[in-house]
Formats: sequence, C-alpha cells, structure tokens
Amino acid sequence: MRIATITLTALLAPAFLALSFKGDKDPLNKRKFSAQVTEFKEGKAKPGKAGDDEIDFKNGRVFSLFCFDKFEFKEVKYAVNKDSTYDDEGESKHYLEIEAITTNEKNETINMNFTIDDNNIEGSYKLIKKDIVKKSFTFIGSEKGGKDSKKKK
Repeated sequence: MRIATITLTALLAPAFLALSFKGDKDPLNKRKFSAQVTEFKEGKAKPGKAGDDEIDFKNGRVFSLFCFDKFEFKEVKYAVNKDSTYDDEGESKHYLEIEAITTNEKNETINMNFTIDDNNIEGSYKLIKKDIVKKSFTFIGSEKGGKDSKKKK
C-alpha cells in the first residue's frame, strides 16, 4: 500500500505543478500579421512586385504563408531573443525580437528573423542550402486588426 501511495504521488505531483505554475505566457500567441515581402539579390532589391505574406504565431510556433507557398516550410518553433516594453509619448509599447530556424525535406534551411515593435513587424527570411544563402527576403507589415503600420519608404 505504501509503495502504491508513493508511486501515485510521484506520478501526480508533476501534473499538479504544471497546472499550478503557469510560467511566462507567450507574448505572441494568436497574433497575426500581414506583410509585404521583397526579394534581395547581392544586397539590392530584386525588381518586380513585392509578395504578400500572412504571419501567424500560435503555441510557440510561427507560420508564414509566403514561406509555405514558396518553399513548403510549415509551422516553425521560434525563440524570443528579446522581450521588452518602452514608453513612447506616454504610451507603453511592446518590443520583441524573434528567431526561427528549421530544415525541410529537401535539406534546405530557413532562417526567419522578426522584429515586432508594438503592432508593426519587420524582418528577414534566408533560404540556405549547403551553408550558402540561396534566397534572401525582407518584409515589413502590421498586425491584423491592430494600428496602422508605420511603413518605411
């Protein structure tokens, strides 16, 4: 009987701790952004129409419609490298820097970098194969349903 009680306690204790300890919440969970993507080659914007992107953050993963359509990358686990708040003319704003890296079935690696300043997003995608950058993109946009983006020209 004593062994059964100890075993039951050992099994249930982690579950109770997980439920009682919420930890840090993901500041990006369920946030969605629209962005314009521009391809760069040799440091210059490639001529042509910018592509559209929809970027969704959910449950510690990011999904880029652009990266899925172009390179078949699905949801990618991301890491928040910087998370801070600052005051801008009496208004509190949230600043985040995020990175996501994964490799697909074709042995291509995507390196995704995001900077989110309140409701605005910008960043880059780099497609890498055999340690060589094959394609490079930058993007800029804003949160869906958020404030207007302060797009750079």
